[in-house]
Amino acid sequence: MLSSRLARVGAWMAKEIYTGKFSSTFREGYIQRPHCQILHPLFEQKLAASVCLDAMIQRHRYLSTTTGNNASEEGSEEKEMISVTFLDKDGDEKNIEVPVGMSMLEAAHENDIELEGACEGSLACSTCHVIVMDMDYYNKLEDPTDEENDMLDLAFGLTETSRLGCQVIAKPELNGIRLAIPAATRNFAVDGFVPKPH
Repeated sequence: MLSSRLARVGAWMAKEIYTGKFSSTFREGYIQRPHCQILHPLFEQKLAASVCLDAMIQRHRYLSTTTGNNASEEGSEEKEMISVTFLDKDGDEKNIEVPVGMSMLEAAHENDIELEGACEGSLACSTCHVIVMDMDYYNKLEDPTDEENDMLDLAFGLTETSRLGCQVIAKPELNGIRLAIPAATRNFAVDGFVPKPH
């Protein structure tokens, strides 16, 4: 008996939804008897089904628009860039734009700047040694790890503001940083290694 009653309610709801009369029927039933504490069982089922249907429609709209908006936002978003100036061994300056999250070693290789990086950023050499030209920018960097300090001990022309380029990661507060490339490198860890272009 219950299943046949539910089937009738389902058929009635499908017809009402299809013809667009469901919401008006619901409103009329509610407006005519707003003071009723107990509603007719069939009307209660309609009300529950309406609430459920509305929730499903809202969820569908939410998921649809959110997915669409995210896709368009991702497509239109550009990576945040910072300005970095490299001073090479000859004293020439080269200013480049570096995406936030990229290491200075990667940025140098992408912009044809001669920063060796023999171990390709694996902290096994000191050939990507750079000197941060301004102490304020140096203080904005993460503290070097023990592994980086071990490699820096092997670097040629070590200074107070020396870092490995593979460990200096672009972030917004480093916009305008200036990095000098020492005149020479020492490569005890991978002697004889010839770096390949990236």
